[in-house]
Amino acid sequence: MTSASTLTLTTPLEAVADLAPATRKMLAGEGIRTVGALLEEFPFRHEDRRRMEFKGFAPGPEPVCHHVRVMRGRTARFGRRSGFFEAECEAAQDNPLHQQLTLRWFNMPFMNRTIAVDMELIVYGRIKEVKGRLVMGHPEYEIVRGDGNDDDGVQIHSGRIVPVYRLRGGLKQKALRSAVWKVLEGFDPASAADLLPRPRADGEFAGLSRGKALQEAHFPSGGAELERARRYLALEEFYILQLRVLRRRVLWRAHPGWVQPVHEGQLAQAFIHSLPFSLTGAQQRSLDEIRGDMAAPAPMNRLLHGDVGSGKTVVAFAAMLQAVEAGHQAALMAPTQILAEQHYANACRWLEPLGVRISLTTGDKKITPDALPLFDRGAHASAIQDAGPQILIGTHALLHDAAAMPRLGLAVIDEQHKFGVSQRARLIAAGQAPDVLVLTATPIPRTLALTVYGDLDISTIDERPPQRGGIVTQVRTEKKLAEITKFVRAQLDSGRQAYIVYPLIDESETVEAKAATAGCDEWTRLLASHAVGLMHGRMEGEAKDAAMSRFREGQTRALVSTTVIEVGVDVPNATVMVIYNAERFGLAQLHQLRGRIGRGAHQSHCVLLVPEKDAEAKERLALLEETADGFRIAEEDLRRRGPGDLLGSVQSGQAPLKFAELLGDTRLLTLARKLAERTLAGDPGLSRPDHAGLRTLVLETDAPSATLQ
Repeated sequence: MTSASTLTLTTPLEAVADLAPATRKMLAGEGIRTVGALLEEFPFRHEDRRRMEFKGFAPGPEPVCHHVRVMRGRTARFGRRSGFFEAECEAAQDNPLHQQLTLRWFNMPFMNRTIAVDMELIVYGRIKEVKGRLVMGHPEYEIVRGDGNDDDGVQIHSGRIVPVYRLRGGLKQKALRSAVWKVLEGFDPASAADLLPRPRADGEFAGLSRGKALQEAHFPSGGAELERARRYLALEEFYILQLRVLRRRVLWRAHPGWVQPVHEGQLAQAFIHSLPFSLTGAQQRSLDEIRGDMAAPAPMNRLLHGDVGSGKTVVAFAAMLQAVEAGHQAALMAPTQILAEQHYANACRWLEPLGVRISLTTGDKKITPDALPLFDRGAHASAIQDAGPQILIGTHALLHDAAAMPRLGLAVIDEQHKFGVSQRARLIAAGQAPDVLVLTATPIPRTLALTVYGDLDISTIDERPPQRGGIVTQVRTEKKLAEITKFVRAQLDSGRQAYIVYPLIDESETVEAKAATAGCDEWTRLLASHAVGLMHGRMEGEAKDAAMSRFREGQTRALVSTTVIEVGVDVPNATVMVIYNAERFGLAQLHQLRGRIGRGAHQSHCVLLVPEKDAEAKERLALLEETADGFRIAEEDLRRRGPGDLLGSVQSGQAPLKFAELLGDTRLLTLARKLAERTLAGDPGLSRPDHAGLRTLVLETDAPSATLQ
């Protein structure tokens, strides 16, 4: 066994003195076998149990901490297995009020072997008044006198700022807290090599080291020390993330890419001139940025983001035509069959007149191009006369059709967050370092731009095409359903169409929310003079296609649906959307959903239905009534939901961040970025001896194909 202050991060837990064997076994079952692995299981919160000045026992909603003395105990049983143990206590300090507090443990009669008369305890829990008695049920407790070891110990579970951990694998809170305490008793903080560059002597983290921060993050000496330690460890985590994304950026650019220059009289210009509208300034600026990247020898790795309805698809098609004219192929991968078929229909309408050969590949169908007359492009016509499709559109089924993409020069990935990392990488791998353009209709807050998309160049479309109609959004309760129905009927009578959106497909006994299948029957009755359709994610592909086709063609006037319509569905004549149980959705998702209307020239209306008594939902959704600015909504969604929700391991390409809640701190993220840039400028390969630990952490995810992680 080790002696005091000799434990390091690599020390096996088997070598830690006095660590309970049962606890060690459960930790091993969760993959926690070393001191370092245990110390990186950070508390998700702390409780301040220092204040124990006795001012009387009183019921209340918040847990309180008291120092008590046990006066008497009793066990009551109900049948052979049920029962409880309770201990009558008084304050261990002066108690002029002579109050008593009952500690009660249900179904734990064996507590009579642990709690004895005259013991002094520190207890923590909520006090309730039960039949005239003040009762603390199932309190956390710590024996401070009377267990035969009165002189042995330090308070771990009380009398201090106490860590609270997320529990798994059968571990109990007190057992895990005690294990961390035992480890820290023998831990040498100087043995933990710092990963961050040495902090400035006058900066926020002056005098703080990694080892000290690990100690303070579990059992802090004070509130300020806890906050500083957590920020230090968050900076360390963000710094490693920035090193990863910046190195991926360097590695990607080091690959030889296709040079796809812009030609005079090019297809893209012909396409743009054929459109019945002009590009916005933001669209043109983004297209110029993309064209510049494609003409360079290094492969492009760019994100195009913008609000719903801002015209990203038009920009993507123009970029794809640049690849075609350079003699290469372009592929567009969409997350759903509905969206892939919509892209295919638009491409056929816009691009086939230019002589471009287009194919569609989904799980259910494959459409290959017929021979088409080539648009007269002079000297460049021969570059695309080879057989086979020049533009390939599809779902993830494209990944299984790599043979059809021998000259892939541009990979466009629509709504990229809907795909897993491996799916995106497989499409990219189909080409020889193709240019990559990823699209998202979810505007990216700056904090996520520095993290999730830190290795991509970013183009932003922050203008809405002027020909689009506006959207009026209103939060209402179901009390107003008759009024809402009347309004929907009037819109349909005037020739418009409507979406009715539900959170569930079928009704559930466990979830209090409306369902689309029952809703379709209800709206069929409410809109008796108009055809009502149904669409949801469990329908077969052909059935979904048919439902969507009928709605696009106007045969169906109202479409009852789940969120399967969230991404990309474009029916300009749809001007009304009613969303049931809007309180169940995030702000950004609701903004995405309402982006399915307002796509034509007519004024559109979105109604968000919430429960009558849900004041919090009404307050939260009021922002959608105020603004249609997706960038503002995305920032608010980030603030409310927290970056942990929005980041996710699929997007980041690594395990979830331990300090994701601090991603909202742009100052901390910017500092991490600057430190990472400075480190790589001085040591691009992280080959210096003092960077050995960093190198292991950073290079473990440095596959070039993971560039979109």
